[in-house]
Amino acid sequence: MVITLDPKLEAALNEVARVRGIAPDVLALNALRERFLGSAALQPRDEWERGLLAAARDCGVSLPDSALSSEALYD
Repeated sequence: MVITLDPKLEAALNEVARVRGIAPDVLALNALRERFLGSAALQPRDEWERGLLAAARDCGVSLPDSALSSEALYD
């Protein structure tokens, strides 16, 4: 499939891709995947997000907010 972009859209795509440090075609594919396939797989937008996702671990449980308050520490 070939998609023809108007000059304004192409310039915007190129600028956002440059800012994010990725190729314009990768940015376009990511946008299409997110729009039509949903965001099942989280895609990092920059180096900071890539590092954050690399450091993240699935612990399988999420604590309620009440467990994180200072009052709950002494119960």
